[in-house]
Amino acid sequence: MNKLEQASALDRVGDRLQPKVWSLLRPQRLKDTLHGVWLGHPLHPALVQIPMGAWMSSAVLDLMPGRTRGQEQAATTLVAVGTASALPAALTGINDWSWLWQEERRVGLVHAATNTLAVALYAGSLAARLRGRHGLGRMLGLFGVATVSAGGYLGGHLVYKQTAQVNQGAPDLHRVEYGWRRVAEVDSLPEAQLLVRRVDNVPVLVYRDGTDITVMLDRCAHQSGPLGQGKVIQVDGQPCVVCPWHGSTFQLKDGEVVHGPASTDQQVLPTRVTSGVLEARLP
Repeated sequence: MNKLEQASALDRVGDRLQPKVWSLLRPQRLKDTLHGVWLGHPLHPALVQIPMGAWMSSAVLDLMPGRTRGQEQAATTLVAVGTASALPAALTGINDWSWLWQEERRVGLVHAATNTLAVALYAGSLAARLRGRHGLGRMLGLFGVATVSAGGYLGGHLVYKQTAQVNQGAPDLHRVEYGWRRVAEVDSLPEAQLLVRRVDNVPVLVYRDGTDITVMLDRCAHQSGPLGQGKVIQVDGQPCVVCPWHGSTFQLKDGEVVHGPASTDQQVLPTRVTSGVLEARLP
């Protein structure tokens, strides 16, 4: 897997495919829907459960002894459900893939190719079953479940080793001590400007809007981009910060994600003002 991460030859395909995905999925609303912004959670791993569950269930039926007509029909239905539901799962995956780092895109490319082969095997399995060739259908299905399991392993490597689509800012919370921590003098905070301060050596974004003051983790949830170097825009009358790296957009009042590729909210810390000093604490 480490060698796969460093397989620069894959960049010839990945670097050409990435802008094509961006062009195909051009409307921002479509990208946000596929990222799972509306869900507050990446959509791809949620949708993957449907084809994986259906295909695994069909494999259980195929391996049971004493197959009946009803059992064959049930297995055929499960293969059909899995194959049909693989398309939206793949669409969300390719959308997420297009915003990953280069090493992640290499593994993601092989992950996608492996799962594409699995879909082809299951499509062939479904065609064989519908023609009454259940023996061939079972064989292709078993090859398919082995292939999609390999694809799932690659997907697990992307998430658990390479932290793709994991909230990159959340670990900073574990570096902040419990209790109220000093952030800054209130009088030193400019109006409607992004300012970066530190709480227990963790960078936080400070934004003052009249009497309302926001203290937000500075590292973007998507890929750790420095939000303090971003820009402030208005979305539906609310001031929002745009990450300078990939354009993820968060409301400054509560950290709610407005636009992806981030799919989770940006963590905001509770605040108080004591004797003219702004303080923040863990949620």
